[in-house]
Amino acid sequence: MADTKKDNKQKRSDVPVRVVFLGGLGEIGRNCAAIEVGDEIMLIDCGLMFPDDDMAGVDLVLPDFTYLRENKERVIGVVATHGHEDHIGALSFLLEEMPLQIVGSPLTLGLARNRIEEKGLLGQAKFIEVSDNDRIQVGNFDMEFFPVTHSVPHGFATAFHTPQGVILHSGDFKLDMTPVDGRLTDLAGIGHLAKDDGVRLFLCDSTNAIEEGFSASETSIGQSIHDLFKAKEGHRIVVACFASHIHRVQQIADAAIDNGRTVATLGRSMNKNVHLARQMGLLTIPDTHLRNIENVDDIPDEELCIISTGSQGEPMSALARMATGDNKWLKIQEGDVIILSSHPIPGNESSVTRVIDGLLRRGAEVIDSKTHDVHATGHAKSEELKVLHSIVQPEWFVPVHGEYRHMTEHARIATRMGTAADHITVCQDGESVVLDANGLRRGGDVPAEYIYVDGKLGDLDESVLGERRTLGTDGFVSVVVPLAIEGPNAELLRLPEIISRGWVHGEEGDQLRKDAAHEVRDGIEAALSDGKRTRQELERVARRILGRFVNNRTRLRPMIVPVVLGAHEGADEA
Repeated sequence: MADTKKDNKQKRSDVPVRVVFLGGLGEIGRNCAAIEVGDEIMLIDCGLMFPDDDMAGVDLVLPDFTYLRENKERVIGVVATHGHEDHIGALSFLLEEMPLQIVGSPLTLGLARNRIEEKGLLGQAKFIEVSDNDRIQVGNFDMEFFPVTHSVPHGFATAFHTPQGVILHSGDFKLDMTPVDGRLTDLAGIGHLAKDDGVRLFLCDSTNAIEEGFSASETSIGQSIHDLFKAKEGHRIVVACFASHIHRVQQIADAAIDNGRTVATLGRSMNKNVHLARQMGLLTIPDTHLRNIENVDDIPDEELCIISTGSQGEPMSALARMATGDNKWLKIQEGDVIILSSHPIPGNESSVTRVIDGLLRRGAEVIDSKTHDVHATGHAKSEELKVLHSIVQPEWFVPVHGEYRHMTEHARIATRMGTAADHITVCQDGESVVLDANGLRRGGDVPAEYIYVDGKLGDLDESVLGERRTLGTDGFVSVVVPLAIEGPNAELLRLPEIISRGWVHGEEGDQLRKDAAHEVRDGIEAALSDGKRTRQELERVARRILGRFVNNRTRLRPMIVPVVLGAHEGADEA
């Protein structure tokens, strides 16, 4: 084995290989990395992230495409490791900027195609299907695909055979010995790769590195759900899960049918994914037990199971609309049983709690993973990571996919499994590493800011988000200053008017607004006496005086909005 690796090292060219991390290192979501071989760039995933509570009004968070935009002639494609939104959800946004070859399993490409088609960008994409253990060449990239188990079918670990040796990316994975579809993580294939070629650089999923032990098998969840269906006979049952979790949907449907129920799906993505998976033979639900949601009125409650989207509390999802009574297809009633077959993604906890509260207020019983075994993670825990490291035995290691605490713990696991500490690099978004004949070293940094998407407005500037945070915490205070200015003569027509929202109220607020108006009046009159005449100058004075007053009197920092009427336009504003 040692001689083989030595021979491979001698065959390496002088061409270095660079890996640039554009997202997913320091947060859960927006996974995206770029591998550079020669003058070409291949991406590993292009995903989105769901917004945190402090991202007011934001719908999605994307990777920063600045570096890719600047090198668009070099970007030839993307390997989609699996079909989750945090790995493929940003593809349609990148396709607006450049054409891409998208490499992945038929299911992964099918899930991606749905989103791309919705945006009318199919003409920008070329889809390249690969199967388990395929090895293909795309441009400069010689890639081999190993099956891994995860919470969506047909995920891959990807080996890049480069001029500097093998770079292995684990993808999202777990070591499930009894997967629903029988498709195991290919430890034998990965072991053969590690023995013959050696893994020069290993990039591995860190999401559950801080969790001890082994993850539960997906099949164990099926039995738990089956038991719940048995225990809740006589009640209408709604189960919410990820629309991409085809194996979970299969087990829910099996439990429903075994207990004499008809299945209906609810939510656009759930309907699309179930249709796609049935077409591909990945999901088996007999036509006799599947009904469109608009045609279930004739089915008794105790004979109905609804599989719904919204397990993460998304505001416009089917489950969230049930919680508020706004779902056109289903009204929650006393006695309904709601099973949340998922675990909240970090940042979604409060949204999920709000949905649960809404469902409880409407008389439903809510069952989740805190009280019942209705969810199993799709990510390897610490003992599974140890197993994979013992097989891969990489020369160099970079933990990926996770918050910083996850990655640092994964680095510690790697050292315990024999990788030298000085051969482990913990990176963050925007950083890069370069692999050459001498080993792994830090490369240059690239832009990797959060890119916020708000409806159809496109990218939001960070300043806009900052303004929203200010408005949401301290409100705003506006002052309207009416002036009459003719040549050298200038006067204030009346006392400035203070208008506020979310700042102060009641009698105390009325007095504060009066006091603030007098402060601004005095300051504006002094500015006019000093010869200031432009709107820009006078608004600057009004903002400074009003801001100081508000802060001194209330210790709050609302947004200050000055409006000066009748002043000259500034030379730089003309």
